[in-house]
Amino acid sequence: MAGTQSYIGIKNGVVLCIDHYLGYDMNGLFYHGYSLEPVHFGDGAELLRKLENLFDILNFPYAATNERNFEDDAISLKRKRKPRVVERPYTVNRLQDKEREKVMSDQDILTKHGDAGTFIVRVQQRQNSSWQGRITWVDEDKTVYFRSVFEMMKLIDAALKQSGNSEDEGTEMNWE
Repeated sequence: MAGTQSYIGIKNGVVLCIDHYLGYDMNGLFYHGYSLEPVHFGDGAELLRKLENLFDILNFPYAATNERNFEDDAISLKRKRKPRVVERPYTVNRLQDKEREKVMSDQDILTKHGDAGTFIVRVQQRQNSSWQGRITWVDEDKTVYFRSVFEMMKLIDAALKQSGNSEDEGTEMNWE
């Protein structure tokens, strides 16, 4: 991985290794510096939930908006229902403040590769209930900025289609 774009750069950067891809049906794992073990995901939605969980644990980037709840907890109590509790899955080891030190170096993380494709994801902001940042397609040494989670997923889709790992041809997103 001797490309010019191959670096992590920020504390929440991950290397996304996609092992199977067919349309938006993808699975694989991702690596981050706070665990020696990879985080497995079975589809795109699970990938996004687990990445969001990691960002929440690290509290970086700080989420500009809170989770929405359309029912006031006081109203729930009057109706004798339990307030809605959103519990994040325990996909990443729950780290305490004093334990938030990297256990895997960026160089070790960058040695990981997926069978269908490898990407470095650097989420720099979480605003407007979405993510903004950069994604590097390691196989082609190309980096593109994205403005939303949807745009990031479309870039991954476009890269995997372009590299011939999909039966579907044509895409709207561009890595240029």
